[in-house]
Amino acid sequence: MTSYRTRVLTAVSATVLIAGAVTACSGSDNGGGSAPSNAETASAAATSAPQAAEVAASPSASSPAEVTSAKGPLGTILFDHKGRTLYVFDKDKTSKSTCEGACATAWPPFTVTSKPTAGTGVKSDLLSTSTRSDGKKQVTYHGHPLYRFSGDPQPGNTNGQGVNAFGAKWYVMGTDGKQITKKSQNPGTGY
Repeated sequence: MTSYRTRVLTAVSATVLIAGAVTACSGSDNGGGSAPSNAETASAAATSAPQAAEVAASPSASSPAEVTSAKGPLGTILFDHKGRTLYVFDKDKTSKSTCEGACATAWPPFTVTSKPTAGTGVKSDLLSTSTRSDGKKQVTYHGHPLYRFSGDPQPGNTNGQGVNAFGAKWYVMGTDGKQITKKSQNPGTGY
C-alpha cells in the first residue's frame, strides 16, 4: 500500500510541477481567474489519499464519446469509455467550465469530437456538451462539465473524491445527475 501511495503522490507531484512550469512560462491569462499557488496545488495533491472505487468499468467495446456507469463504494458513478472516473467541479455553476490552465492540467476536461453517448445506466437526456474557451467540446451531465483526475492512475480510481483544489471541491457524479459528496470507505488500487 505504501508503494502505491508513493506512486500516486509522485504522479500528482509531477503533474503539479509541470503545470507550474507551464503556467510560469506562459505570459497570458485566459481570464478564467487566478491560478492557485503551487503550495495550494501541492497541498491539495498531498491531502488526496488514494480512495478507489471497487469497480472495473468495461472499456472494451465503448466509444471514446461514451459515458458509462458502475457501482462501487461511493454508489453508482460515471466513467469514461476507458473506465476512468468522471468528476464535477463545485466552482462550475453553469455548463461552462471554469477550470483552465493549470487546473485543466491536473483535472483534464472530458472532451469529445462527436456527440456523447449514454452507456449502461446513464441517462441520455442528461448528456450534452459545452464549448470550452479553446473551442473544444466538453461533455456535461445534468448541466455539469465532466473532468478526469490526473491523480487517478488506474481505471476505477477515485483519488480525486472530495479534493479541494483550484478554489473548490471535486466530486464524483451519480447517474441521477447529482454530485456524491461522501468519502470512499475503501481506499486501495481501484479493484
